[in-house]
Amino acid sequence: MEPPPATGDPPVATAQPPPSQPAEGDDKQLLHYDYQRQKTEYYCAPAATAIALSTQGKSVSQREVANKLGTTTAGTESVEDTTRVLNEMTGGGYETTEIDGVEAQPQQVQELRTDVVEAVDENRGVVANITGTAEATNGKQYSYTGGHYLSIVGYEDGGDKLKIADPYDRSKDYWMDDEDVADWVAERGYSS
Repeated sequence: MEPPPATGDPPVATAQPPPSQPAEGDDKQLLHYDYQRQKTEYYCAPAATAIALSTQGKSVSQREVANKLGTTTAGTESVEDTTRVLNEMTGGGYETTEIDGVEAQPQQVQELRTDVVEAVDENRGVVANITGTAEATNGKQYSYTGGHYLSIVGYEDGGDKLKIADPYDRSKDYWMDDEDVADWVAERGYSS
């Protein structure tokens, strides 16, 4: 039996979010998160960022996040802003990935899938800046022609299906194929 450590500061307890939850099989990972509906028409980025922060046990107001993002009545400028704020508030680990072109190429779909799986496995929600119309696996279409921010909080089938926490939609969350999400992100980007 080893003796206890000699001297020093006692360990500091930190709040840790619950680990990602495997559900209905080993290939489905869902993060614990606190859903937030956006408070204004232009607060989608603050709400999506707050949802992503909640996956790491951080509870922040949309107003606080909006101030850090530089959100105005015109919205939030870029996914670079969400990456910056996520890193500032979590100590780092987030990167921005942009998808050029009007449709995602197969390698960009694969990169999104890999990035989401890695982030979720590390208890990090992803924030995506999207535009256009996409269809969820339940057949419902979601259209944000002016642009929108949302969170990705889980995956299934190795990342072929992604769980979306949408701060605008009243149903709160839905599943979408990775190809559809990647095409939705095209011409914009995501923080993972």
